[in-house]
Amino acid sequence: MILSLYPDRALSIRAKALLNAFISVLAESIPISESNTRMNSTLEAELEDIRQSRNGDSEAYRRLIEQHQEHVSRILWRFSRNRQVHEELVQDVFVEAYLNLADYRQKAPFAHWLARIATRIGYRYWKQKARRQKTKTFSFEDWDEIASPVEHQIDASHAAVLVHSLLAQLPPRDRLVLTLRYFDECSVAETARRTGWTKTMVKVQSLRARNKLEKLLHRMGKETVL
Repeated sequence: MILSLYPDRALSIRAKALLNAFISVLAESIPISESNTRMNSTLEAELEDIRQSRNGDSEAYRRLIEQHQEHVSRILWRFSRNRQVHEELVQDVFVEAYLNLADYRQKAPFAHWLARIATRIGYRYWKQKARRQKTKTFSFEDWDEIASPVEHQIDASHAAVLVHSLLAQLPPRDRLVLTLRYFDECSVAETARRTGWTKTMVKVQSLRARNKLEKLLHRMGKETVL
């Protein structure tokens, strides 16, 4: 939960409203296609599909995509709420996974391996976007809209877009660690696995990112910490 970012401090009403809005709306607007998800496939069948895919069986790889596309879609929705970009990122994950199937050693579930690829591709997208264009400023009007006492009346998708705009003010590396640790609720170990960082680096980067987020909230809300 995002409020655990600052367990020993009291956030202002405006800051709490903003952060709670992120939690409540982000999951509501993730595109999911239940009909394309195979929930009951066995591990043996999955490993056989991987083996056949390595041998060039396109039908076997199609089954792997159908089984894991919801999981990958959820991860990439954290990185872009533009549906066209989101679809392209999901496609990039399965293309890169196919090209690197020989590297999958079965030491972890296939879904975990895909999650690491998805995280890497999403992070790469953030870095490329940061280099290409200047981040749109998050205005005081945006803050007031999402942090007002009637924030529950804001359209969920619109609220999530506003909060994404706020977090986009942070460098990609900070945004990534906050997303994994506090929005996806990944443990330090899971965050390290997804990013390829050491556990120590995850802890250090989390502290730095929290401090930057606190400064950003203080600057926007003027009264973040009471």
